[in-house]
Amino acid sequence: MQRQRLILALIVVLVIAAITVLVKIPIQLGLDLQGGAQLTIQVKPTAEIKKITPTELDAVKSVVEGRVNGLGVSEPVVQTVGSDQILVQLPGVNDPQQAERVLGGTAQLDFRKQKPGTEAQLPIEQQVKQELLIKQEALREAKDEKAIAENQAALKRSNDAILNLFEPTGLTGKNLKDSQPEPTQGNQGWNVALRFDQIGGEKFAQLTKDLAGTGRTIGIFLDNALISSPTVGPEFAQTGITGGGAVITGRFTVQGANELAVQLRGGSLPVPVEIVENRTVGATLGRDSIQRSIYAGIGGLVLVLIFMAVYYRLPGVIADVALVIYALLTVAAFSLLGVTLTLPGIAGFILSIGMAVDANVLIFERTREELRSGKTLYRSVESGFYRAFSSILDGNVTTVIACAALFWLGSGLVKGFALTLGLGVVVSMFTALTCSRTFLLIMVLGFPGLRQKPELFIPNPPAPVKS
Repeated sequence: MQRQRLILALIVVLVIAAITVLVKIPIQLGLDLQGGAQLTIQVKPTAEIKKITPTELDAVKSVVEGRVNGLGVSEPVVQTVGSDQILVQLPGVNDPQQAERVLGGTAQLDFRKQKPGTEAQLPIEQQVKQELLIKQEALREAKDEKAIAENQAALKRSNDAILNLFEPTGLTGKNLKDSQPEPTQGNQGWNVALRFDQIGGEKFAQLTKDLAGTGRTIGIFLDNALISSPTVGPEFAQTGITGGGAVITGRFTVQGANELAVQLRGGSLPVPVEIVENRTVGATLGRDSIQRSIYAGIGGLVLVLIFMAVYYRLPGVIADVALVIYALLTVAAFSLLGVTLTLPGIAGFILSIGMAVDANVLIFERTREELRSGKTLYRSVESGFYRAFSSILDGNVTTVIACAALFWLGSGLVKGFALTLGLGVVVSMFTALTCSRTFLLIMVLGFPGLRQKPELFIPNPPAPVKS
């Protein structure tokens, strides 16, 4: 009895912890429940790559996945569609245009060295570019499409003119290990901090050594457009800037710095891409789906609870209590582990409730068999749990194996279904073999009067056999 009290105390602690988790950590919802952005990316061939093969498609998908992970989206879906498209679903993303900029940009980073004799020309070209950018914003507000196209062509010529003032150094985004946004001193804006690999660090040190004290700049180009041109002080003339780190300065906003850092971390896209569809998925469907799922789940759960109480009597009532605890612990596990709940995920959870009921059914049927054979109530309960254990274990292990296969081989919503079902099965085994058993034994051992009333466990019980 003392052992059962300790287990009961553990169950109470777990229930309190589960309630605390649910209050403090809300459950994350998927695209089909909370809305978000859905983009279709068209992968385009080039002069070198005339046909998109599965190899190129997988390479683009890998880069897109890296950028999606950098956005911090919960449970994103990135999957190939057909032979040359990629579908991206981003739950909870309220700015699909930002997602399009991050996922569709090429983000080819290049560090160049300003050519000698161009010191006076560079500021002039930069001023011309700045004026064109200001003009472009005004034209966009006026919605003058023809003038916008002409000004865009002038901007391209300006970028090309600036690009010709620099020469390649071999230091590119391929040498990057990491990139992170960081605030400037005084919080006047944001920069992007870079960290190179060993080869990149050596190239950067040599580049800064060559330019130190010359007045010429390092040209940091993104997609052949100059985004920053820092100078190197004369104190680095002997060794250059060592340590493998650099900072891109450009008076970025926090969003702009984060977008650039995500693009750089994700790497350059191997082939051009185009966003052919960018649509926002509203949460209205999600709210309806949640409401109907809740109604279906509550309705099914109430019917199961009533059936268990009527058919199995006192053990059925105890199983109902264990089932409520199971649901509480499972949902808390979803919140604690950051599981993103989708409609298939809800289906997996409801299915796992059925698995939890099935375990109790096996236990109680075994207990009834023992009672019919004439054993005492205590021995029947113990024997019922012991004899049902192997069947419960076999059934749950095979289900968990199937869930693992679905999670490993599947993608997107299939993974969500497998994860919620697998977690639910594991928790159901704990509640069936611990909560139900503990509650039953406490009732039998703690209330001696129940031993004289086996009819609470089985209709028309036989007289117990003395042993």
